Amino acid sequence: MRPLRSTRVSWTCLAIACVALLPATTRANVSNSSEWRFNVSLDGKSIGYHRYAMRVRGDERELRSEAHFNVKFLFINAYTYAHTATEHWQGDCLARLDASTNDNGTKNHVTGTRNDSAFVVDTGVASAALPSCVQTFAYWNPEILTATQLLNPQTGEYVPIRVLRMGPETVTVRGRLLSSERYRLVSEPTATIPVQIDLWYASAPAENRQWLALESLAAGGRRLRYTLQ
Repeated sequence: MRPLRSTRVSWTCLAIACVALLPATTRANVSNSSEWRFNVSLDGKSIGYHRYAMRVRGDERELRSEAHFNVKFLFINAYTYAHTATEHWQGDCLARLDASTNDNGTKNHVTGTRNDSAFVVDTGVASAALPSCVQTFAYWNPEILTATQLLNPQTGEYVPIRVLRMGPETVTVRGRLLSSERYRLVSEPTATIPVQIDLWYASAPAENRQWLALESLAAGGRRLRYTLQ
C-alpha cells in the first residue's frame, strides 16, 4: 500500500496485499483454510479493518482479502477506502489476480494472469507483460525481501524497490515479546508513487521468519499500523 497523501491510504501497504500475517505458524504449516482480521490505525486511532482468508492445496494458495477504511476529521468522513482482491499463487509466483478498489471515489479494477512466458496485467486502461514470476507486496512470504520489483494490485504498477535491513528489535505480538529483524521497503525514485514500509520478521529459529508487524510512513509524519485481532 502506498503511503498516505494527506489523508489518502492505498493498497500497496495493505496486505493490500494483500497479504497475510501468519500467527504462530509457518507458511508451510498453515492449515488448509485460515482466516485473519487486522485492526488498522492511523497515529494510534482506529480507522478500519483488513480481513482475509487463505486456502492451501499443496503448493497452490488462494488468498482473498477485504479492507475498509474511514478517516474522520471533526466527525466528518474525510476519506474512505474499500478494497477486495483474490490472488492465486503457485509456489512463490503469482498465477492470477483480480482486485477492485474504491479509493475515496476513484475506482480501479486490476486483473492479471500468468502464462508460459509472462504475467500479463490489465488495468482496464492499459496492459503490460511482466516477467513470468512476479510477486505482490505479499508480506507473509519473506522471499519478497530478495525482490527488486513488486506488483501493486491497486494500480497495476510494477514498483522498483530496495530492501534495507534495519537491524534486530523486540516486538510485542499478542502479549508475547518476540525477537525480530526489521526491514524497510523503499521505492526507487522512478516509482510513480513513493513507498516506505517497515516490516518485522521473527528471528528465533522456532518462529521460521514469521511476519510479525507492519508500519508505513504517511504524509506529515503520520503512521499507519496493522494490529492482529
